[in-house]
Amino acid sequence: MTQSAPQASSRFVRACLRQPVDRTPVWFLRQAGRYMPEYMAVRKHHSLLEICRTPEIAAEVTITAAERLGVDAAIIFADLLLPFTPMGLDFEFLAGEGPVIHSPIRSLQQVQALQTDRAGELGYVANAIERVAAHFRSRPRTEALHPAADQLGIIGFCGAPFTLASYMIEGGSSRNYVETKRLMYNSSLPQAPDSAAWPLLMEKLVAVLTAFAAQQVQAGADVIQVFDSWAGALSIPDYRAYCLEPTKQLIRNIQAMGVPVIYFGVDTASLLPTMRQTGADVLGLDWRTPLDRAWRELEYSCAVQGNLDPITLFAPQPVLQDRVQQVLQAAAGRPGHIFNLGHGIVPGTPVENVLHVVELLKSQPPLRS
Repeated sequence: MTQSAPQASSRFVRACLRQPVDRTPVWFLRQAGRYMPEYMAVRKHHSLLEICRTPEIAAEVTITAAERLGVDAAIIFADLLLPFTPMGLDFEFLAGEGPVIHSPIRSLQQVQALQTDRAGELGYVANAIERVAAHFRSRPRTEALHPAADQLGIIGFCGAPFTLASYMIEGGSSRNYVETKRLMYNSSLPQAPDSAAWPLLMEKLVAVLTAFAAQQVQAGADVIQVFDSWAGALSIPDYRAYCLEPTKQLIRNIQAMGVPVIYFGVDTASLLPTMRQTGADVLGLDWRTPLDRAWRELEYSCAVQGNLDPITLFAPQPVLQDRVQQVLQAAAGRPGHIFNLGHGIVPGTPVENVLHVVELLKSQPPLRS
């Protein structure tokens, strides 16, 4: 994979590529969120979707969180479901219920009606990334020994085909994914009703997500994170049969744009070796599996991101310090570790504890080259 000099010398991007860094880079899933007063002040006046679709506000929220925390990467403020609208599938967020799709996709005819040629309507996300990139890349560099090591990485993102399909089919979040798996399994039997629906849905999602990611990379994203939030609901055989190939295709398409890809799922410990077959540069680890064991099982063939339990941020600082050290000890200074949580920061998290984690990371002795 070819990287331009400024990107490759960014601490965060170098870690994604398993290159030596002076210290472990750190950022947080959902680092701009409801735990942060600055974000809640914006939410008093704007809905989630209004923020996502207004580049000035999305950029402001992204920049404020990254600067407030002093992290090594900023992830653009957006939502996984944004591509649904240009595909012709309306959705909204209902208080206490999360995202709701009022006309779930349950048939081949509905899949055929989904559009793939309107991804340009998502340009507001790229516009926000351009603003974030212009802001951070105009900052003076301050580290004399590593003149570009403090350049902040910019992360774009999209959902993975399975996770977005599950939202489309279930009509929102789900516990058991009955309708999703029903449509998925039907694709194994040519004579089954709507057997062509699942593969066609995967094909359309990969097309739209590829175009969406390309806009973000062209706007200045250094890395794309692919969220497969619900992949942990799958068995290994089902993941292999129905999800591996479209996910691999999406990741390869993004890598061909010249940027690394982080692939992240929740409750995916059993799937990690299979997820590695997607070819992602970085695998995100949730907190349910020890980092050292997971990385060893992956044969150190990719970088890893994680994996502090987000609820540890509520612990007394001595306990928090101990847990941070455990993650760092598990990584053992090996090139290719990005410190993060095993999932997103939750509402009510003490901001001072998030800041304390960043301070702990920055105070570590230099990593061996």
